[in-house]
Amino acid sequence: MDRVITPAGRLAGVVRLPGDKSISHRYALLAALAEGSSVITNFSSGADCRSTLGCLEALGVPIRAENSTVRVEGVGLDGLKAPAASLDAGNSGSTIRMLAGILAAQPFTSRIAGDESLARRPMRRIIEPLARMGARIEARDGNFPPLRITGGPLRAIDYELPVPSAQVKTAVLLAGLYADGATVVREAVRTRDHTEIALAELGAKIETRRGMIRLEPRPTLRGRELLVPSDLSSAAFFLVAALLVQGSEVVIQGVGLNPTRSALLDVLVSMGAQIKVLDLRQHAGELIGDVEVRSSPVRGGVIEGATTAAVIDEIPVLAMLGAVSENGLVVRNAAELRIKETDRIATVADNLGRLGVNVKVHDDGLEIPGKARFRAAEFDSFGDHRIAMACAVAALVADGPSTIRGAEAASVSFPEFYDTLDRLRA
Repeated sequence: MDRVITPAGRLAGVVRLPGDKSISHRYALLAALAEGSSVITNFSSGADCRSTLGCLEALGVPIRAENSTVRVEGVGLDGLKAPAASLDAGNSGSTIRMLAGILAAQPFTSRIAGDESLARRPMRRIIEPLARMGARIEARDGNFPPLRITGGPLRAIDYELPVPSAQVKTAVLLAGLYADGATVVREAVRTRDHTEIALAELGAKIETRRGMIRLEPRPTLRGRELLVPSDLSSAAFFLVAALLVQGSEVVIQGVGLNPTRSALLDVLVSMGAQIKVLDLRQHAGELIGDVEVRSSPVRGGVIEGATTAAVIDEIPVLAMLGAVSENGLVVRNAAELRIKETDRIATVADNLGRLGVNVKVHDDGLEIPGKARFRAAEFDSFGDHRIAMACAVAALVADGPSTIRGAEAASVSFPEFYDTLDRLRA
């Protein structure tokens, strides 16, 4: 599907965005393993999270979804059933990687696959630690979906993440629920900790201290009511849009501000963005607040090291902001972008080139000059939701109407994205 985006005169209004994708995945998975019912409100509307629900239903978990409210009837740690057919993770790397940790412990063999894009996503990073725990996992070329997982008794391990990855950490911790002793995960760079928070809130005995997570096995998880905060990664597109379009003032309500995720706001403020957090509160261990942003000139800067890991999903839209900033933007230590839904280093550079920006590409990052004036362009999403939405934001300040090829890719995480953008046009 093609979508034409015209330049915007001003963005203004108050919006509430769909639930955080990362948290929605984790709440669904843990609610399925809990005893009793869980009601999850503001569950993500994205296709990825619906893939997780579909896989859980195929494993025998009763689920009723009505708009953004999902009721999960937990079956307990030992209540999953062998699926009648291959599990379909769609486009969701989160689904296949995190669910693999649970499947590794089940007394049956399962197969999990996805779409063409997912078939190119590397899985060795979860296969290796799960194999050390005793799982038998077969993959195409030893690395790619589909995965055939023969579950069974698992050993506890003390595992240090070779690269920062919340998905790998979660896969090991979910497997650790079934292990024969305490499972320890160590990380040199702190990654998002939604799994640890949710496990504690549902009743697991879990200890976290600097660089280390220790989980005791076989907890009795209890179902409960859970509210998913609005997705900060989705909010990023509207934060950047409001900064770019002169005269804009936008408030985004109920945004998740978990400290392992809120580095995005730190990066934007360091670049000169006018951003305020209002009405900070907490639910189920997660910080939530309203975020106000006003259009403002930004300086640009450098994203590297631990900061890169913390904002890895937001780099496509930050790249668009960097191109119009005073000093440009340099991104380093971002090799992880090469193995997302697309090679995002390449696809970001490609689309910035269509806008007239000459980007220098490195193996692990980008050098983006500043002071750009975007020309109207024909973008290509390459089937990647974050690329599609980043291009739509850039198009708001182009010198004429732009077209996004494959604009429907946004529905993977944010089906309402274009409608929300239209509502903010003053």
